[in-house]
Amino acid sequence: MIGEKGFILENGVELPFLGYGTYKVHDEKIILDALEAGYRHLDTARRYENEKLIGNALKNCGIPRRELFLTSKVWKTDLGYDNTLRSFEASVEDLGVQYLDMFLVHWPQSAPDADWKPVLTETWKAMERLYDEGAVSAIGVSNHLPHHLMHILKDCNTRPMVNQLEFHPGYAQSATTNFCLQRGIQVEAWSPLGRAALLDDPLILELAKKYGKTPAQICLRFCLQSNVLPLPKSSSPERMKQNLDIFDFDLSLEDVYRLTTMPQTGWSGQHPEHF
Repeated sequence: MIGEKGFILENGVELPFLGYGTYKVHDEKIILDALEAGYRHLDTARRYENEKLIGNALKNCGIPRRELFLTSKVWKTDLGYDNTLRSFEASVEDLGVQYLDMFLVHWPQSAPDADWKPVLTETWKAMERLYDEGAVSAIGVSNHLPHHLMHILKDCNTRPMVNQLEFHPGYAQSATTNFCLQRGIQVEAWSPLGRAALLDDPLILELAKKYGKTPAQICLRFCLQSNVLPLPKSSSPERMKQNLDIFDFDLSLEDVYRLTTMPQTGWSGQHPEHF
């Protein structure tokens, strides 16, 4: 559901329409620049190894904690009940906060040949405990396909509220996205610009000229009109601001369809093993 300032999860928690993705960000100034540009939703993960850096930026930015939305994730080598709780505690300590707004299971399987079902079950129990205790405002997953979600949904007490996927023009993962949206699971888009390869794509450039927008703005608007929350990343303050400026135009239904069905070019999708 869409609210005044963002997407509203099933439990009423509201996520800002865009988040700032921090994968491979290891410069505190970049985080401060993103906050200065207007981002209030920061997406990190234990795997990114930048939570201490982000914590320092949060301490120095002067923005009240209540105005920020912070997401982190438990990595696949830390799955399981106790490991998930330890991962959470390490994240909040490094970030210098008392709670997370959202905590996600980063990957459904610890290793390609691992028996993922019992481990995912125990991991989700830990996620539910954190949610029930008020340590997090929302819980969800990342890179989970329908069969992973069905395993969680069959006997959980609290359903995943978010699934963070690779999502961009030409790689809409329609089966998984539709599965989530039909069940009230908000989809977030990592790599909404297709690792920047899309910015030179002929169709993207055509639409950028048509709408008087940047190629990145076309990609991000495509996400929003697909009911998907994008998590763009840029190190340029100017592009950070441009990426937030996507609320004064609409793509036509025909152009959304063209972007959904365009061929993949210039990148390779990374997605969970199909086990």
